[in-house]
Amino acid sequence: MAACVETSRTDARQAPLEMETPPISSCDYDYDQQSKIARFCRPSPCNRASMEIPISCRTVMKPGSRRFPEIPARDNVWEKIREEAKMTSGQEPILSNYYQTVILSHDSFSSALANNLALRLGSSMSFSSAALYDLFKGVLAEDKRIVESAEEDLRAVMERDPACTGYLQCFLNFKGFLACQAHRVAHRLWSQGRRTLAQVVQSRVSEVFAMDIHPGARIGRGVFFDHATGVVIGEAAVVGDGVSILHKVTLGGTGKATGDRHPKIGDGVLIEAGTSVLGNIRVGEGAKIRAGSVVLKEVPPSSSAAGNPARLVGEEDNPVMLNRIPNLSMDHKWHVAEWSDYVI
Repeated sequence: MAACVETSRTDARQAPLEMETPPISSCDYDYDQQSKIARFCRPSPCNRASMEIPISCRTVMKPGSRRFPEIPARDNVWEKIREEAKMTSGQEPILSNYYQTVILSHDSFSSALANNLALRLGSSMSFSSAALYDLFKGVLAEDKRIVESAEEDLRAVMERDPACTGYLQCFLNFKGFLACQAHRVAHRLWSQGRRTLAQVVQSRVSEVFAMDIHPGARIGRGVFFDHATGVVIGEAAVVGDGVSILHKVTLGGTGKATGDRHPKIGDGVLIEAGTSVLGNIRVGEGAKIRAGSVVLKEVPPSSSAAGNPARLVGEEDNPVMLNRIPNLSMDHKWHVAEWSDYVI
């Protein structure tokens, strides 16, 4: 995904706006969380010599030092969802018919995902749920990488969100996850030239989930949209692997510019609530954008930016380098004292 972030800018500058945006599935999708952690934690020449690989890189922790449940292997995510549905049905009989319909009656993760999205997005004004189910199931069958990305997104929520009690909860109820999966389908349609249909799906996602992601935008794997309300992502934006984005975040343009006009977000970035990143600028791998910032210039890897307009924490020529992986630690206060002499 990092290669997609880097190359999309140069490629798009040479291409007219009408040129078809390459699908996310055209990127190199080999996703190795451990290798990414090692890369983010590797000190660069300007990092402090005493930098250590943080505990959060080695063990995923919830607040209060309570360990997350063991993250199941890739092939067991669907099995885990079914187990949770059966267990919860026994605990809450009123939900048993619901879980039977949306989970236990399906023989695969992709079928249940297509059904869940169709039930949420179906509308008498545009699509029936049955028509949407057929559409989503067909797209998921065509591109297995969308299904794999959805599984990685589920793991991301389990690893990073202390409010998430299980895979079932996220799969059925977390609108950031659901909107992202609907976007993946819309992006596939967009890349196939079925742009009107892709835009109708986008419109329904915006109405139902209050997230507006242009179907041309490219989103990597293991992405976590926390709370998600008010997220806006423009057509030419690229979001790398393992990114965490909070509510009311805009990845937008600067005005009436056309072409490649939206941000490129590197792997492992944390973008906090109420942030706007504007223009065709790059936010480097492992960087953190503080809440309420307006970012108009490029942000170096493993650095932190804050303010309106945003500036780097520390001196511009020697910014403070983060020694934690921001997208995993979800730490919204680290180094905040160095941003201002007066912090309430």
